[in-house]
Amino acid sequence: MEIVVSAVAGDLVNRFMSFLINKYQNEENLEEKMERLQDLLIRVHMVVEEAEARYITSSNMLLQLKKLVEVLYRGYHVMDTIKYRNLHSSRTEKEVCFFNDLSLTTSVSRYSCKKSRSISHGLQSTLDNLESIVSNMKEFVLLLGGCERMFHGPYDTYLYIDNFMFGRHVEKQQIINILLQDNLPPFSPTVLPVIGGRRVGKKTLIAHVCNNEKVRSHFSSILYLNGENIGRMEHEPFMTGRSLVVVEFTTDVDDESWLKFYSSAKQMGRGSKIVIISKIAKISRFGTVKPVRLNSLSHEEYSYLFKVLAFGSTNPEEHPQLASVAKDLAAALGGSLVTANVCADILRKNQNVHFWLSILKRYRNVVENNFSVFGEHPKNLMDKDHPVVITRFVSLSSSSQSSTTVRLMPPHSKIDDSKRELPKVVFEDLIAGSAVQLEEEFELVAWESRIPPYKRFVNLATYCDEEKISQHHTESPSKKRQRLDK
Repeated sequence: MEIVVSAVAGDLVNRFMSFLINKYQNEENLEEKMERLQDLLIRVHMVVEEAEARYITSSNMLLQLKKLVEVLYRGYHVMDTIKYRNLHSSRTEKEVCFFNDLSLTTSVSRYSCKKSRSISHGLQSTLDNLESIVSNMKEFVLLLGGCERMFHGPYDTYLYIDNFMFGRHVEKQQIINILLQDNLPPFSPTVLPVIGGRRVGKKTLIAHVCNNEKVRSHFSSILYLNGENIGRMEHEPFMTGRSLVVVEFTTDVDDESWLKFYSSAKQMGRGSKIVIISKIAKISRFGTVKPVRLNSLSHEEYSYLFKVLAFGSTNPEEHPQLASVAKDLAAALGGSLVTANVCADILRKNQNVHFWLSILKRYRNVVENNFSVFGEHPKNLMDKDHPVVITRFVSLSSSSQSSTTVRLMPPHSKIDDSKRELPKVVFEDLIAGSAVQLEEEFELVAWESRIPPYKRFVNLATYCDEEKISQHHTESPSKKRQRLDK
């Protein structure tokens, strides 16, 4: 019996020692890979920054730049995931202990093991991609040196990114190239559609294109029009010089109205251009060139942007706990640029770990609540012009919180100011609990952009208890109108 016990004990000791040695070697190997990853990211980021300061007319170079940007932010995302994995695991374990469920703990542990293997694989894959790209980057850098330099703005990301357009350099350069090209015979104005989903930055991109020094000097005038009004503009005189006309369509328009408008626009000088902005893909049928499509930022790019906005001039490397929370919050936000700016403004003013964790918890509750009520993420609901329940994100008195619902209405849900002036509430005050006593309806000022076109995001919000909501749903439309007109 003693021999058996001794053999089992010896086997356990050998396995334990083998485990410790493998763990030490893996950790050492991981550190080496992380250092290699950081070196590669610095080199790639340096080339991307240089490319963003140049006019690139080659479509193949722009394609190469797009690949560089994708791999760059994927690399940053993998590096942050590994760097803050212990902090994230610690928070996850506390959440699991709260439920005191052994089976749940086991499933989380298994998930963590799978995630570790996935992270290790992701690190190696990212390293391989970066090393491949860096090894083939010499020709790109050489050609880049022959491209004309733009106005050289500051590159201190932590200080300046809040006042500059983030990313979109490839799309911006594609638009600039088309605007500066000569029109082909019969020299009618080139029509360029810029198509993208809600709030992905279409107008911001065009505002920055129009503010480009080359574009401004190329056109004698830049005119902004509402697409719904073009049917009434067929007899309106256009500038005879070389002009740029930007038309925004929020709804579709019939072909006859467009043809009348385009026929009238032909009187503009040779080399004139028309840019169409719309979320409606069908609008691209009016284009004379291939449309530029604007997609949402990738999760890796969005996560990088949110971290930079949330920290401002503070270095995230000095606050790993905050950086870990920012990474999780970026995942919860679902890619909304407006919500990212709203939350980042709040976090940047109070860089306290407990405060950041409370914002993360509250927003996760909002996501969970909307999934349970509507079956979708808040961002998807807003994109579909659907109300969003934000009760669990705002600070209400404990006595009213259980029976009160706060809903953020779609952007187009507005009431005529001549009939009734609604009180305005800043989102930051609503979250902090410093807003004045809320009325049944109010205007919620979510965020004011600090870059062109300096848009102000204001939504109608409703604040009422469950009884009023049920009455509101059973009330006839005529009674609703009478109540609003009073």
